[in-house]
Amino acid sequence: MEIELLTVGKTTIGFVKEGIDEYCKRLRHYIGYSIQSLPDVKKSASLNAERQKEAEGEMILSKIQPCDFVVLLDERGKEFGSMEFSAYLEKQMVAGRKKVIFVVGGPYGFSRAVYERADGKVSLSRMTFNHEMVRLFFTEQVYRAMTILRGEPYHHE
Repeated sequence: MEIELLTVGKTTIGFVKEGIDEYCKRLRHYIGYSIQSLPDVKKSASLNAERQKEAEGEMILSKIQPCDFVVLLDERGKEFGSMEFSAYLEKQMVAGRKKVIFVVGGPYGFSRAVYERADGKVSLSRMTFNHEMVRLFFTEQVYRAMTILRGEPYHHE
């Protein structure tokens, strides 16, 4: 199985990028993992929040194939502890999923079309995080999940 994190916008904060790079490097030993960043859609006088979500949604949907399993990182999604998240990923592997795409939307969330395409929703926390930090937190959690599944000592319960 391959995991992709699909995001709107680049990672520009240096220490966040370094952390993401470190966990991506560690993940190579366990699973195919990639991050694909789509360009920001800038809000302007002619582009209100709803239209911005629609434009971002069109970009997101253009990167998804019909066979992809799509999970939105969304504040209204299911919350997991680290052990539960590792079990969730294992369930996707056992189901024979070729590619699972986790999606981080733009500042206003997802368009209706993206919600309709999604196969699931996961919440990292009830708190709101900077979208760049979400990339780091999520990547670390995927790494943590892989070490849990392998019985390695990274995670302490």
